[in-house]
Amino acid sequence: MKAIIVEDEFLAREELKFFIKNYSKIEIIDEFEDGIDVLKFIQNNEIDIIFMDINIPSLDGVLLAKSISKFSKKPYIVFITAYKEHAAEAFEIEAFDYILKPYSESRIVAMLKKLEAANNDKENTVPKSNLSNKINLWKNEKIIVVSMNDIYYCTAEERITHVFTKNDEYSVSLGIAEFYETLPKDTFFKCHRSYIVNVNKIREIIPWFNNTYNLKLQDIDFQIPVSRSNIKEFKQLMNI
Repeated sequence: MKAIIVEDEFLAREELKFFIKNYSKIEIIDEFEDGIDVLKFIQNNEIDIIFMDINIPSLDGVLLAKSISKFSKKPYIVFITAYKEHAAEAFEIEAFDYILKPYSESRIVAMLKKLEAANNDKENTVPKSNLSNKINLWKNEKIIVVSMNDIYYCTAEERITHVFTKNDEYSVSLGIAEFYETLPKDTFFKCHRSYIVNVNKIREIIPWFNNTYNLKLQDIDFQIPVSRSNIKEFKQLMNI
């Protein structure tokens, strides 16, 4: 299992890493002190576990966990904090565990064993698929298997949705709202009634009329509008 640590105190990170290394097979792939940096990382990297404090800069741990809970693939979240008053809220967003500082060695070891057992149960019950990031689209009367990571944006034309990659255009016989429900919400955002955008392909966010935005994408000369009704959610997603 791959994990990250979100903790702004160096000694606290080092202590936790010591226990994880000595009592589990969990791999710590990165460490963060800032909540916004974590969101950016998770949008582009798949992880299994987040060990997280609550009192961290930019975006506190509870708000960060709420944002992560909207992702299609949710990592286990373990809060390790001195703030007991957030425990109820943490479990409302389905935190895996809530450990109070200062903690004992036995408490951490028990949590690590529980994590590994839960992950083993998940692997035994969920069939593995190499197609989880693929989607079937139409082009020239043929079905083409396209990686979702290659999709830049989608547009609506009545009951047809047109899907654009860097160099190609495809289609699917679904309305854009219905098609949006098939896409991972940590990658795609329905920014307008006629547009879906891959947030990882956004290069520039340009302020526009009536407090809206236009989005410039990487590699292609096309701008996507963000409607007024979607501005608030878009700002939250992009941490504006």
